[in-house]
Amino acid sequence: MRILPLGGLGEIGKNMTVVETEGRLVIVDTGLMFPTAEMLGIDLVLPDFNWLRDRADDIEAIVLTHGHEDHVGALPYVLRELGIPPKIYSGLLTVGMVRSKLDEHKLKEVPLEELPAGHHAKAGPFDIEMIHMSHSIPDACAVALSTDLGTVLITGDYKFDQTPVDGNPADVSRLAELGRDGVLCLCGDSTNADRPGIAPSESSVGPALVEVFSRCKGRIIVTSFASNVHRVQQVIDAAARLDRRVALVGRSMRKNFNIASSLGIASAPSGLFIQPKEIEDFPDDKVVVISTGSQGEPLSALRRMANNDHRDVELHSGDTVIFSATPIPGNEGSVNETIDRIFQIGASVVTAKDAPIHASGHGWQEEMKLMLNLTKPRYVMPFHGDHKRLRLHAELAESVGIDADRIFVGRNGLPLEINEKGARFGEDVHAGMIFVDGVDIGEPDDVALRDRRTLSADGVFIVVATIASDDGSQVAPPEVIFRGVPFLGHEEDKIRKQIRKVAEETLAEAAEDEVGDVALIQEDLHEDIGAFVHKRLRRRPLILPVVVEV
Repeated sequence: MRILPLGGLGEIGKNMTVVETEGRLVIVDTGLMFPTAEMLGIDLVLPDFNWLRDRADDIEAIVLTHGHEDHVGALPYVLRELGIPPKIYSGLLTVGMVRSKLDEHKLKEVPLEELPAGHHAKAGPFDIEMIHMSHSIPDACAVALSTDLGTVLITGDYKFDQTPVDGNPADVSRLAELGRDGVLCLCGDSTNADRPGIAPSESSVGPALVEVFSRCKGRIIVTSFASNVHRVQQVIDAAARLDRRVALVGRSMRKNFNIASSLGIASAPSGLFIQPKEIEDFPDDKVVVISTGSQGEPLSALRRMANNDHRDVELHSGDTVIFSATPIPGNEGSVNETIDRIFQIGASVVTAKDAPIHASGHGWQEEMKLMLNLTKPRYVMPFHGDHKRLRLHAELAESVGIDADRIFVGRNGLPLEINEKGARFGEDVHAGMIFVDGVDIGEPDDVALRDRRTLSADGVFIVVATIASDDGSQVAPPEVIFRGVPFLGHEEDKIRKQIRKVAEETLAEAAEDEVGDVALIQEDLHEDIGAFVHKRLRRRPLILPVVVEV
């Protein structure tokens, strides 16, 4: 058996794992990650699934643990690049959310099938079972892949919430049964491996929201993950209790609630909802807005509100913005920027630091220990976390009695190979990341991203030289164009003349040396102008020499 993580190890996001036995494959999750600040112009980051291109015909099924973007967001791209497998299994809500996503990508003929928790499906040499877990989205499941060699249990995202909003806690008894029968390898969520104790119950958030709402005199804007249906439901319940109308703002917020409502997972009293454009028709103390943008995303509804750029909602003094979420690692800067902008407008902000208005969907250390003790795995491979959290998860496994030589802290692209004799890491397949840039997907090389960083920092100098094709002599003075170069000010004309002079000297030398190759002349211009600009400005802008022969 081979367990190959293609994403989710050493990072928070783009979870994707391939499990192989007898030459057949099952893929668990196809997640994405949002770009970091230095990935200029990149829209999405996908797992590197190039290893699968030659094995596409061996894929028996794709199994999705739950509907969060970091577990399902890459599915349309995977299907377009690898083809459509025989089956795609997930829970009921996940099916609804993924089907909507695939429709947007015009992928309608996809064999997407609900596999309820406790049911089994056969996929080649694999028996697939979904096990109900608690998380911050309904229908989250662990996946048990049973083979002749043993059972691999991939937990997905989970917590052991004893009082979940839907009254349906994690299936502890089934996990214990798997542990009694023998789990070959546990691939477990490591997100909160650094947090001692037990995560608060999601149902504890509802009373806290009511308490905070009751102190607010003006409009209330609550921002949360659009996929956190239980949180949205609790905000709706709190608003109804305090006789406030509710407006859902943000395309994904409306879409996900409508899907959950149609499946009977969420509900609201008749007449509670108002359209965003109707918000101004009601007194401020009678309105609750539920919005996307808890992570400070540039195009999200809340970010546009903070920048006075939203079509329907303009924040003003007296509003209270409640962040019912915590920043994903890496998003702290954009979240803090949004919060500061809200304060500048004169509105108030309440975060999880101010009131217990958020509960993590990922278990803390004691819950991770409980998972290990329930399932009693022979081998442990920490998943879903940065390198620090993977290591801490390994230490937790040791603390409950699992031998260190049976714990494998891996990385993306490094397969764990298991047979009757034992387990060891196999040959690294070097899984990096794939970028989505506009409508194209691929792997922009380091040069492309470096050029984008250079452009953003120091701008670009374009030098156009026109020379005679027969002897290389200059036909016209070089033209020098600046774009995005900072701090030129009143010296712009002076520097333009100096660069023109450098270019003329380089072109004259090329003509004298009878250099007829345009590429070589452009290279000389690049070096000479670059050296002058760095000496003069102490900057390294992008230099683009263009030589035209006439």
